[in-house]
Amino acid sequence: MNTSRSEALLARAQELVPGGVNSPVRAFRSVGGTPRFMARANGARLWDADGNEYIDFIGSWGPMLLGHRHPEILAAIEDALTIGTSFGAPTEREIELAEEIRDAVPSMEMIRLVNSGTEATMSALRVARGFTGRDLTIKFEGCYHGHVDSLLVKAGSGMATLGIVDTAGVPKAFADTTVALPYNSVEALERAFAAHGSEIAAVILEPVVGNMGCVLPSSAFLEALVSLTRKHGALLIFDEVMTGFRVARGGAQAMFGVTPDLSTFGKIIGGGLPIGAYGGRKEIMLKVAPVGNVYQAGTLSGNPLAVSAGLAMLRHIRLNPGLYEGLETRAAALCEGLPAGLTVNRVGSMFTLFFTETPVTDYEAAKTSDTARFGRFFHHLLERGVYFPPSQFEAAFVSTAHTAGDIAHTRQAIAEFF
Repeated sequence: MNTSRSEALLARAQELVPGGVNSPVRAFRSVGGTPRFMARANGARLWDADGNEYIDFIGSWGPMLLGHRHPEILAAIEDALTIGTSFGAPTEREIELAEEIRDAVPSMEMIRLVNSGTEATMSALRVARGFTGRDLTIKFEGCYHGHVDSLLVKAGSGMATLGIVDTAGVPKAFADTTVALPYNSVEALERAFAAHGSEIAAVILEPVVGNMGCVLPSSAFLEALVSLTRKHGALLIFDEVMTGFRVARGGAQAMFGVTPDLSTFGKIIGGGLPIGAYGGRKEIMLKVAPVGNVYQAGTLSGNPLAVSAGLAMLRHIRLNPGLYEGLETRAAALCEGLPAGLTVNRVGSMFTLFFTETPVTDYEAAKTSDTARFGRFFHHLLERGVYFPPSQFEAAFVSTAHTAGDIAHTRQAIAEFF
C-alpha cells in the first residue's frame, strides 16, 4: 500500500503541530506506522491522500451514525450557508434543536448548547458544584470526559493509548477534587460515599464506556449509582457524548431505564460538526447564567452550521426509528462468531474486539489486552482496506451506510489474521 503522500504530510505537520496531529490518538503511536491523512469521505468509505480506500469503522469517533456526507445533512449545511455562519446572537434553530433533544431525552428539561463534549462535561460539573455547594466529583477509571483538568485522573482513551497515567499541567488541588473508582464496582462506590458522602457534588460516568474500549455497566452498578446519589444528595451525570443517539434515540439512559440529573452530549447532535450540549432538571439548570450565578459562555455556542446539521440528523432519526434495528443487525453480523482469543463487547452499533480472553468489565481487565498483537491486527486490516480505531482502548462504530458487503469483507479480513 502506497503511503508516500501521508508520510510527506506527516513530516510537514511535525514541523508545526505537536506529533504532527491535532488530537493524540490520530498519531498511530500505539500501533506504529504512519497515520493516514484523509482526503475525503462518503457513506461508509474514506480515501486517504494517497488514494487508498477504506471501510470506515471510526465514523469520526461515533457521530457519523448515517455515514459520511448524508444528503439531508449536506442540504441542511448548504441552507445554513445562505443565512450566515455566526451571529453572536440567538436564533430560532437553536430552540428547535433543544426541542428535538428534549423530545428524545426527557431528562433534559433545560439545555445549554456549547461547542464540544469537553465543554459540556466541564460545564455540567461546574453546575453540579454550584447547585450542591460541594466540591468532590466521583469518576471511574478508564472513563474519558474530555480534557477537563479535574477529570484527567485515570482517564481512558488517548491517555490509555499513550500510556500516560495522569497528565502533567494539572494542579494537584484540581486533581484532589476527583475520586477515581473502578468501573462497575458497587463496593468501591459504597465505600466512597460512606467516607465522603456529604462532600460529593456529582458522580459522572460514561453509561456505556467507549474510551477504554466498549464496556457495559452491570444492572447492580446502575442501581447503586441511582440509590447512592439520591441518598446522599449528589447529582448523577451521564456523559452521553458517545452513546447519545448512538445506542438508542434516547441514549443509554433510555436503553437502561435510568434518569440522570444531568446529561452531556457531543458531536452527533451536530451531525458530525463541532457542538456539545449539557442539560437536565430545570431546577438545576436555572443555576446557569444569566438566570443563575453559575457562569458559562461561548461566542460560537449554537453555531448556525452545526445546529442546522444537527437538526437534520435528529429529525432523520426521529422519522426513521427502524434504523436502530438495521444498525443492530449489521453490528451483530460483524461481531458474532469471531475467532477464539478475543473478548467481544458490543452494545447496538458500538463495539470493541479486545485481544484478551478475560471478560472486560473495567479498566484493569481492558489492560490485560495484548496491545502489540492488536497493533499487528490493526495494520493487517488497514492493508485490506478496513479502518479500525488505531488503539485497543477505543470503541468502533457501525453506520447505516455500511452494507452487507462491507461487513462480509471485514469479517473475511479478520478471519485471515487468525
